[in-house]
Formats: sequence, structure tokens, C-alpha cells
Amino acid sequence: MILTVTLNASVDKLYRIETLRPGAVMRVKSVHNTAGGKGLNVSRVAALLGEPVRALGFVGGHTGALFESLLKDAGIEPCFTRIAAETRCCINICEEERRGSTELLEPGNPVRPDEIEAFLQDFDRHLPAAGAVVLSGSLPRGVPVNFYAELVRRAHAAQKTVLVDASGEAAVQALRAGPDFIKPNADEIRQLLGQEISGTQQALSAARQLQRGGVACAAVSLGRDGVVVSGGEGDLIGHTPDVAVVNTVGCGDSMVAAFAVGMVRGLPAEEQVRLAVAVSTANALTEETGSFRREDLAELLPRIRVEHAPG
Repeated sequence: MILTVTLNASVDKLYRIETLRPGAVMRVKSVHNTAGGKGLNVSRVAALLGEPVRALGFVGGHTGALFESLLKDAGIEPCFTRIAAETRCCINICEEERRGSTELLEPGNPVRPDEIEAFLQDFDRHLPAAGAVVLSGSLPRGVPVNFYAELVRRAHAAQKTVLVDASGEAAVQALRAGPDFIKPNADEIRQLLGQEISGTQQALSAARQLQRGGVACAAVSLGRDGVVVSGGEGDLIGHTPDVAVVNTVGCGDSMVAAFAVGMVRGLPAEEQVRLAVAVSTANALTEETGSFRREDLAELLPRIRVEHAPG
């Protein structure tokens, strides 16, 4: 079972319009609601890949009730800690003419200390059944910045593999606890290491630096250019095939889900990378966030090229 943590959950709304005109009244062509937050994208993709998933985090209010109702048919076991504050909404405005998107992300309402303690008790209770733990996304107000580091330590005390996909100071603090896996992008490398990266070689250098710093496996995602991975089985480069991209939101989360599934199944590192790139690319072919079509994945897997990086 994969245990996912989404502390700043949201109801994600995908608005489709012709083109965005600031200051104008816009008619939305269609709306699609999803139980969102990075950890929920991970949850959906892991479930689609056939793994049991248990989702933890905070939910509250009427939006929280809508959020949980959206999970009913997703193959995910919701085990969220209830809070008094309303769950946030996030909006992705997708323009058909420009084929671009604009995201509006609410910050999330504050969480009380007693609610944090209730979550920790829930987390500890579900840990024994987990094959891997995935900590994803931002922290709501009221949650201390070192909270992911605390969860990493608790998971390691229970001898569980921990994957972290976060940004900012929460990611910096989590790194100090030595997670088993992280997946920063170029912007997050700038936050973690103070470096600008451009291209595979600089990304590989950053991944190696993170791995030497105590992370068992560091994967730096490069969008269309794939991913570079530095870990115990050596350094690998996964190349993304050319596809007609529909929606890139959730591709990174899909990649994390695939790595988690690969680890739970004991796949060799090369096959973990192949699966991660294929699933991430398949997500880009769908309108839904954190999803893929099985036929797309089956078609993509043989096309993914994974190579060992030169010394």
C-alpha cells in the first residue's frame, strides 16, 4: 500500500475558455472538478497503476465534503483528518486558442495545533501498513515549516521508504531528515542549492550533489527533456518522446507516483525511470490532472529511452 500525504488539499477546477482577456467578463465553456493537491494527483496515478492507496491530509467544511465525494470512484481510501477551516479551491484556466494555461492557487486556511496533533496520530496509525510514504505539496498556514522533516523521521523510525516532492523551506527542512527520494524541478533546484540549471548535464550535477548530501535517490525533472536520476544503482537519464501535449499540470506528480509504485514493486532503477517518464508523458496527453489512459501508457512504454549517464 502507498500512503500519500496532502496537507494542503483542494478542489481543483479546470476552466476551459477560448482565450483569457484580463478585465473582461468571460464565459467558461466547461468546468471539471477534481480532488486536488499534489498528493492527490500522486494518489490517483498510483491507483490507476494498480496499487492500493490510502490518502491522508486535512479537509474541512462544505468544500471538504465535495473533495471527499470526488474520491469515491478513484480507487483511493480517504483517511483525512477533519478540521474546522474550509478546504481551499484552485483554478486552472485553460485557453484553447493559445493552448496555454493560467493557475490561481488559494493559500489554504489555517490549521490549529490540536488538528495537527490529531493528524500525527492518524499518520502514526496508518504507517505500519504502508509500503512507501509520499509527502507532496505545500503546507497550509499553521503547520510548522519543519513538518515534512518530522514526518520523514517518523516514517524512517517505522522503517518505511519516504518520497518527498515539495518546494521552498519545507523542502529544505525535509532534506535535512534524509528522505529516500526527492524530485525537484529546475525552479526547486534553485531554492535547494542556489543554482541555475540548464540542460541534462547541469541537472545531473545537481542530482549528484543532492544524493551526496544524504538523499538516497534524487530525480531532477526537466519537462520535455525528461528526467535525470542519481541513486544507488548509478546515474540514469530518461528521455521523453515527442507527443502532442494537452495538459502539463500534474505531470511531475504522475512521475512521483510512478517512482513510488516502482519502489514498492521492487523494480530495478532503470525500469523505475522508464515507468516514471512514460506515466508522466501519458498524463500530458489527457485533460485531467493526475491521470492517464492505459492505452497511452502501453504505447509509450516501449518508446522511452533510458541510458546510463557517463561517469
